Amino acid sequence: MVSIKQLTYALAVEKTLHFKKAAELCNVSQSALSTAINELEKQLGTLIFERNNKQVLVTNNGKKILIKAQKIKLELEELMQISRANQQPFSSAMTIGVIPTIGPYLLPKVLPEVRKQYPAFKLKIIEEQSHVLVDKVRTGDIDAAILALPYPIEGLMNFDFWQEDFYWVCHKDETPAKVQEITSAELVIDKLMLLKDGHCLKEHALAACKLQNQKEDSDFDSASLHTLVQMVAGKLGTTLVPQMALDQLIHNASELRAIHLNEPGPHRTIALVIRPNYVRTDELTLLKTIFTEQLSANVHNA
Repeated sequence: MVSIKQLTYALAVEKTLHFKKAAELCNVSQSALSTAINELEKQLGTLIFERNNKQVLVTNNGKKILIKAQKIKLELEELMQISRANQQPFSSAMTIGVIPTIGPYLLPKVLPEVRKQYPAFKLKIIEEQSHVLVDKVRTGDIDAAILALPYPIEGLMNFDFWQEDFYWVCHKDETPAKVQEITSAELVIDKLMLLKDGHCLKEHALAACKLQNQKEDSDFDSASLHTLVQMVAGKLGTTLVPQMALDQLIHNASELRAIHLNEPGPHRTIALVIRPNYVRTDELTLLKTIFTEQLSANVHNA
C-alpha cells in the first residue's frame, strides 16, 4: 500500500529535483529515499521521475501523481489538526510567513501582545517575497502568510487586519515645512527611489501614484526600505514609505520629513492569507484581532 512517507519523499524530490537534496530535506539517507520512491513507482506501475547522473525530471504521469500526492498530504495534515482545534487556542505550533516590507515594522508592534496573551504559543516566522509565501500556503508548507494586498492569491482566503497609506519621505530641504500633503502630480519622479522589482510594495506605490508604466528603470532601486531612507538622508532622492514603517524608519531623523501622499486610499491592505479549508481559522481570527488592536494603538501619522 502507498504510504504517506513515500508521497512525502516524492514531493521532496519534485521540490529539489535532486535525490540527495531531497533526502537531506527529509532527514533520511539517500538510499532510503531512493528505495521508497522505487517501491512507490512499482506499486503505481509507472515512473514518476526520470533520472540519470546529471538531472531529475518529472514524467507526465508523475506530474499527475504528485498533484494528487500534495492534496493527500494536505488533507492528512488538516485531519491531524481537527482534534487539536478543540484544544486551548495556540496549544500547537504554527508557522507564518511575512514579506520583508511588513515583517520588521509589524512584528515588533504585535508579537509582544501575542506573547503576553499566549505565553506557551510556539510561533515560527519565515520571511520571503509574496510569490514564495503564496506557494508555501498552497502546498501546506506554512499555515498562513502576511501579505500586502492587492496581490494575486487565487484560490486562497484573506483576513484583512490593516489598511494604510503611503508617505513621501524627503530631506527637510526638499519642501517647505508647512506642506502636509502632496499629490502624485507634485512628485519629482526622476528623484523618486523605490524598491527593486519583485517587491509588491513597489507595485503598490506606483499604483497609488498612477505611475505603473512610467518608472521602469532607476539607478537607485534598493532591496530595503531602510537603505532607501538612508539615501534620502544623504540627499540622493526621495521615496515612498507605508505608514506602518514611519516610526522606525525616520525616528530621530531630524533631517527627514514624511508627508502624506494625497491620493485615493487605502494604498495597501495587510492581510493574513490561508487555504480555504484551513482548520485553525478561529486562532487566526484571534491573531487578526490582536494585530488590528496593536497597530491601531501604535501606528501614528507622521
